[in-house]
Amino acid sequence: MKTAVRYYSRSGNTEKIADAIAKEAEVRPETVGTDLTEPVELLFLGSSLYKFTYEPSVGAFLKRNADRIGKVALFGTSASGKSTYPKLKPLLDALQIPLCEVEFVCLGKFLFANKGRPNEADVAAAAAFAKSVLKQP
Repeated sequence: MKTAVRYYSRSGNTEKIADAIAKEAEVRPETVGTDLTEPVELLFLGSSLYKFTYEPSVGAFLKRNADRIGKVALFGTSASGKSTYPKLKPLLDALQIPLCEVEFVCLGKFLFANKGRPNEADVAAAAAFAKSVLKQP
């Protein structure tokens, strides 16, 4: 299955999880600033909530690459543990890009909160998430 990993990370938290997912998928992780050069069956897309919504560059990436994306699996980190799923689903629906029902979200450090996160257990859980998604038909 042709797979790609793209992410947006301000603090490095989501990048750490992207690295673990990309390793499991045997691809190189790239930021959302790097467009897809060929169609992918599965895109692992990582980001966090910023001001209660997704980062605009994530939406711009999806719009620019919609015709090259088969399906999206979301992952991310956040200080609150909340996901981007409810914010990104309407955009993905409008772009007619299927979204995996499962996602991966873990805590990320922010200022003085969640020190040490994502930790080794979070990284291992992200790899397990990727492995399970890759096994899906």
